Order: sequence, then structure tokens, then C-alpha cells
Amino acid sequence: MELSLSKPDKMGKTRLFRIFLILGSVFMILLIIIYWDDVGATHFYLHTTISGPHSSRLPPESHAASKNKVEEDKDGSFLADIDAFVNQFLEGTSDPTEQVRAETPPGETHNQSSEKPEERFVPRREWKIHLTPIATEKKQRQDSRKQLIHDLCSSNSSFDFPGKNRTFDDIPNKELDHLIVDDRHGIIYCYVPKVACTNWKRIMIVLSESLLVNGAPYQDPLDIPVELIHNSSVHFTFNKFWKRYGKFSRHLMKIKLKKYTKFLFIRDPFVRLISAYRNKFELENEDFYKRFAVIMLKRYSNYVDPPASVVDAFAAGIRPTFSNFIQYLLDPNTEKEMPFNEHWRQMYRLCHPCQINYDFVGKLETLDEDAEHLLRILRVDNVVQFPPSRHNRTVSSWEQDWFADIPYESRRQLYKLYEADFRLFGYPKPEKLLNE
Repeated sequence: MELSLSKPDKMGKTRLFRIFLILGSVFMILLIIIYWDDVGATHFYLHTTISGPHSSRLPPESHAASKNKVEEDKDGSFLADIDAFVNQFLEGTSDPTEQVRAETPPGETHNQSSEKPEERFVPRREWKIHLTPIATEKKQRQDSRKQLIHDLCSSNSSFDFPGKNRTFDDIPNKELDHLIVDDRHGIIYCYVPKVACTNWKRIMIVLSESLLVNGAPYQDPLDIPVELIHNSSVHFTFNKFWKRYGKFSRHLMKIKLKKYTKFLFIRDPFVRLISAYRNKFELENEDFYKRFAVIMLKRYSNYVDPPASVVDAFAAGIRPTFSNFIQYLLDPNTEKEMPFNEHWRQMYRLCHPCQINYDFVGKLETLDEDAEHLLRILRVDNVVQFPPSRHNRTVSSWEQDWFADIPYESRRQLYKLYEADFRLFGYPKPEKLLNE
């Protein structure tokens, strides 16, 4: 009797165990699928434009138009990516960055007025076929720039500066807001204000397709309205990872930093300061006048009650001098009250080159060559071209004139403040400015 009762018990327990095992397996599969949807690009589709845009952080006027596309991407992007990846080889595609979306034949138009935004397709571009390798000189230039950073960031280097020895995990999220991520092509760009960042942000918008016009992504960087280029909602940056990924954000950052191609552009630190002053204080900028110029006028120009608006100040011929600006930077109280604004914050503090191993270090002084070299490395030079550079930039030959009224001791203090930028990025010490 005991035997006849125990068999059903054992069978029941076996069935129950199998049910739990099946349910557990299904849960794990679902978990893997969900995880893959967010991280899959990091492992499988790097440097391609096969998968749809992953960022839904669009401005209000574009978000409604792209809502259906985003939902479709979330549900079917994994299978669509596999189909597209296979189709590249079946169709004999030679370039992995080729768009696989259908084209509208020349001369034909869509007659259906109910066409959805996701049905607007980007026409296929002509692929660039490079018959010559990248010049050895350009490769050596990159190797030299990266090696210099590596050597100075090494613990064996005697050169020390604030933040040198901290780890990536030590960097607060708010200090990662300059790292723009493009998951479609596997690119991370650290932007430095006053170093062609407007045009590089244009490039990132085109590549990531993070901004739509009439339901389709922008194709020409110069078509993007200036007021949207610096809109933080358009760019998906590292400091936004916490909101999207929660406790997994740091882990995902490290995966992307390891797998993606990372680049930044820098320039002579003193010339960058001159450019920042010219742009923010020699032109009528209401925001910068109220936030910074008024402080400079009160502290260093003996204006007890400066004009309330920049228009009134300029009409009266009142504005902070370059000397006032330097006094502001050297004043210990400045950073006690708030961190340096991004336009004059040290470049290494914006991009953390000792914690992030950049694959490409461009310079404004060699912008045209470096931009062409980088886009070719990224295999996107068939998708986008860097806009023509401006020729009226602030140049290093002006330094002597701009610093003519700055005392030598202040110049030396300023160099000390920006010494890490000079040394890490290979700019020579401006001996003529620093020695009487």
C-alpha cells in the first residue's frame, strides 16, 4: 500500500519539477532576448548601419513622427538585423555599412497619402572604394599622440595632476555628459567645446539618426538647424545611461568603451581660451553675460551695478576684458562656487584620457586631414562628409597680442592651471609668453 501511494507522489513531484524547469528556461530566454536588444549592438553589429536607431531621445517635434518606428525597432530589430546581415552577402554587398532599406526608383513617387514615417527610405549612396592605403604618416601621427597620453597617464610617470590616478568607476555620472554614443556604428565621441564640436555633433546626429525631418533622418550635416545641434535631448550620452539601464549602466559603459571606436578632438589650450572669450564675451550673449560677465565686471572692473542686460551693456561699451576673464579663471573662489564652464574647463577633465583609451586623437590644427582620416577609419565616409572648415579661426600666432596685457605671473599661473592639457595632448610650453 505504501508503495502504491508513493509512486503518484513521486510522479507528481517529477511533473512539478519539469514544469518549474520549463518555466525557468522560458524566463531565462526572455531575459536573454531583452538583454540582447539593449546590448546586442555591442557584440555583433559594430560599425554597421544595419540596425535601426536605438535612441528614442528625440525633440518633441520629431518624437511623434518616429514613435511607430521606435516601437517596431524594439520588437523586431533582432530578427531584422540577422536578415539584413545575411542579405548583405547574398546580394554581394562589398561594404558592411551599406543601407539595406528599399529604394524608391528614380522618377517614381509614393501616391498613398497614408504613408507612415518609417516607410520613407534613405536612398543608397555610392560607396567609396579606396585603392590606396592610409598614409603611413597619418598612422604614425595617431600612434604618437596616443602613446604620449599613455606614457603621461602611466603610474611610472612623474607628471601628476588632479584625477590622474582615479578609475573609470570613480568618475561621477555628471562628468560623463560629453561622451556621445552612436550604437548604430559603434562610435563614442567626446566633444570639447571650441574644438569644432558643432560640426562633429552634426556628424553624430546624421550617423545615429537621432533627429528626423519630415519623418526621415537628416543626411546632410549642414541641413540640421543650429538651435538643435547643441540640444542635449538629441544626443545619447553616458550620463544618461543610469536612467535607461539602471544598475547595469556602468557595466554597459565599459562594454561599449571596450568594443566601440572612441575619438576626441583637441586644440592649443591657450588658443581655446581666446576663442571662448571671443565667442562668449565679445558677442552679445545674454546667458553668458548674466552668468559670468556680470561677476567679472563686479569683481575685477569695479562696476558696482553693471547693466542688467547684455544689450544695454554693449550699448554703453561695457564688457569684461580678456584680462578680466583670466582673473576669473585664476580666482580660487571661481571653482569653489561652481565647476568651470565647459567652454573653458580643461580638456582632460571633459574627456578623461587617463581612464578612457581613445582610438583616435584629432587636433583642430590638423582638422581637415584628421577628419578625413577618422571618417575613413570609421567606414562612414560613404555616408557623411565633414563640413568645410572655417578659415577665420582663432590662431596661435595671435597669442602674443592677446596676452600682452596679462602680467607674467598670471600667465605662469594660467599655464599651471592648464598644464595637463598642454602636456597630455602634445602642445609645447609657450616659453615666449611665460618668460620675461
